[in-house]
Amino acid sequence: MSLSVNRSLVVAICSVLLAMVTIQSGASIAKQLFPLIGPDGTTALRLGFSALVLWLVFRPWRALPQGRDWRAIVVYGLCLGGMNILFYLAIARIPLGIGVALEFTGPLAVALFSSRRKRDLIWVACAIAGILLLLPDMRGAEALDPVGVMLALAAGACWAGYILFGKKTNTQGSGGITVALGMTVAAAVLVPTGFITQGVALLSWEVLPLGFLVGILSSAIPYSLEMVALRNMTSQNFSVFMSMEPAVAALAGFLILAELLTLWQWLAILLVIVASLGSSLTGATKQTAET
Repeated sequence: MSLSVNRSLVVAICSVLLAMVTIQSGASIAKQLFPLIGPDGTTALRLGFSALVLWLVFRPWRALPQGRDWRAIVVYGLCLGGMNILFYLAIARIPLGIGVALEFTGPLAVALFSSRRKRDLIWVACAIAGILLLLPDMRGAEALDPVGVMLALAAGACWAGYILFGKKTNTQGSGGITVALGMTVAAAVLVPTGFITQGVALLSWEVLPLGFLVGILSSAIPYSLEMVALRNMTSQNFSVFMSMEPAVAALAGFLILAELLTLWQWLAILLVIVASLGSSLTGATKQTAET
């Protein structure tokens, strides 16, 4: 029994780590497409291919939502699409690791605002300190693009909406179906937008294979791996491991895009990770105490 539990936990840990690696590798490849088709065109290909793959894998037509359930699905999908396009617009201006750290404030805010414990103010302070460290004198040579910073924070707000409205859908018994339908809504809005702005460049043989790869690495594989992880570990443990994503993104940006960060920027990312990690651990402690 113990061996079976340990094996399940190892599978879960490997799944969540691989999910983080694939999604940040996909973002790094996506950034290389920006000079060819821009962030909007890249988003269109990612969402289009992701929706297609997710429909084939999860077959959502078997359990379509009814009546008012569609409203939550549509808002969920719009938040998903907004999160994607705003994040890509952000990392076109700022390094990948910093973009992920700023975007991470969205789910972190959801976790912290749902808490009523004073000790969580420590994690709020860590998150705010991390953001402030990423906002130095904008006139400096190494200063971040302020528009990129705002876009990343807006992507985080969409991520928060994605979490909140995802919970309101009545298809939570199958997270894959929810994601597939939400991805379809996002694709229905942003794929035509990408074609309007970028035209036939999206159909270039130089672009299509990379676009498909981005869709697979950034959505289809990580979402599937995260579902495997959640089946084999608690949501609190899952959150703890996901707290490392900004560091994984910074490492991917360095290895794939040769993006170098300053010591202060690494410290800022570390503070965001500490805030997320602390929020996850105290949340787990609270649930344990209540059971």
